[in-house]
Amino acid sequence: MLSLVIPKGSLERATLDLFDAADLTVRRSSDRDYHATIDDPRIERVRFLRPQEIPTYLEEGLFDFGITGRDWITETGADVVSLGELQYSKATTDPVRVVLAVPAAVSWQSVTDLPDGVRISTELPALTRRYLEANGVKAVVVPSYGATEAKVPDIVDAIVDLTETGASLRRNGLRILDTLMTSYTELVANQAAYTDQAKREAMEDIALLLRGAIMARRSVLVKLNVSAADLAAVTEILPAMSSPTITSLARGDMNAVEAVVPKRGINRLIPALKAAGARDILELPISKIVE
Repeated sequence: MLSLVIPKGSLERATLDLFDAADLTVRRSSDRDYHATIDDPRIERVRFLRPQEIPTYLEEGLFDFGITGRDWITETGADVVSLGELQYSKATTDPVRVVLAVPAAVSWQSVTDLPDGVRISTELPALTRRYLEANGVKAVVVPSYGATEAKVPDIVDAIVDLTETGASLRRNGLRILDTLMTSYTELVANQAAYTDQAKREAMEDIALLLRGAIMARRSVLVKLNVSAADLAAVTEILPAMSSPTITSLARGDMNAVEAVVPKRGINRLIPALKAAGARDILELPISKIVE
């Protein structure tokens, strides 16, 4: 029914891991194969392409839906329908930032400090030109096709590039002068495909599974036993998505308690639960959370 396009390159591994976690495992003959399959009747065809190209191909109707970044949607100006953000990236769950970076030693403190004729290299020339024009900067924008950071300072004076943490920029002697935009990965669709009810429902099903897998990464299931005397103390410090599930055990005055809690901080929560009287504490992974 659906044709899906997946980003090739830096986001590829993280995307494949996400689909696998959503029980939509992508299968192909090798890592170099641009064609793939998913064992799901809703997805008929899968292709791998550069994320820069995906918004345009979706707009043109060559695919029904796909994954790309908001940065590339903005750069191309493609008219596509967003099925929502997918909060993951190649290294973290944080959004990537499109930033203006300059050599650490220069005196410029804001974009308006850039002199006329400044040379700026970027893989996002349309977005960069709009930004510079809005700030009244007359610059020479030099399109880049990779290794953008390496072009400073002997080829260009500054760059506009993508970063998650800024660590690579710092290693290359650059500092961030301004952030043009933040960008999450998005699941987006062709306009005509989205107006087809059957296709829209199938795409929304896929989006639900992907979001559920992302939510599950941030949480764990905690199960424990606790006496009636200590129950209030334990539940008071136990965070949960709604409220803990509490069940009386068949023997004695014991209760079984379980709750979905944030994975971040679990290393502090478990000792605190133990100190409050909890016993037999289990921490279990979660595959999906669908609210």
